[in-house]
Amino acid sequence: MNMEIRGALELPARREEIELHTLDGLTLVGELALPAHADPVATLVTLHPLPTAGGFMDSHILRKAAARLPALADLAVLRFNTRGTSSPRGTSEGTFDGGHAERFDVAAAMQFVHEAGLPHPWLVGWSFGTELALKYGLDHEIDGAILLSPPLHRATASEVAAWAGDPRQLIALIPELDDYLRPAEAATRFASVPDIKLIEVERGRHLWVGESQTRRVLTEIVAAVNPDALPLPTEWAF
Repeated sequence: MNMEIRGALELPARREEIELHTLDGLTLVGELALPAHADPVATLVTLHPLPTAGGFMDSHILRKAAARLPALADLAVLRFNTRGTSSPRGTSEGTFDGGHAERFDVAAAMQFVHEAGLPHPWLVGWSFGTELALKYGLDHEIDGAILLSPPLHRATASEVAAWAGDPRQLIALIPELDDYLRPAEAATRFASVPDIKLIEVERGRHLWVGESQTRRVLTEIVAAVNPDALPLPTEWAF
């Protein structure tokens, strides 16, 4: 039977509850999703939106990436709650620190990826998660970073400019109707990084609500990380 791939539909994968351990002594909770019958070709290390505004590892784009992309694109997807953040998986120790001590959370995730031998890691940040990717991504061995609706509230101009000339790819999806950073301003704010790939998403909004926006975001992620998997199927045979 074929089913349309949409909403909360979860495709087959090997899913494992994991813990991450930070250098400042905290335990963070998360999940690793792997292709069901193959080794992953690349790894998405996801960084969720602002926890004080309801962001967590199950924020819908990240949850759908984990639900679909191991099966559709042979990707490993790592999700976790940053310090002080709760979800049905559990609560990570510590307290929200506005993007400062969260550098230890990013480092713990990357250490897990290294120890697990997961290939070709990419940071995928959404909103607040983009700030963490911009501020701390260059400290780690990654292939690149994908920014979903970056607000540029916490990443400084110098932290953004530090990506200039770096061989690792920086890609930003900018919603046309974003609440915080729209395409014209994004072009100005990211002008210090000439090699950035800015993708304007027509009718896109900060929260990427709706199946068409979900599919657009996931397609752009796969286009960067494993383009051979495109086009992504819209149906799955169970």
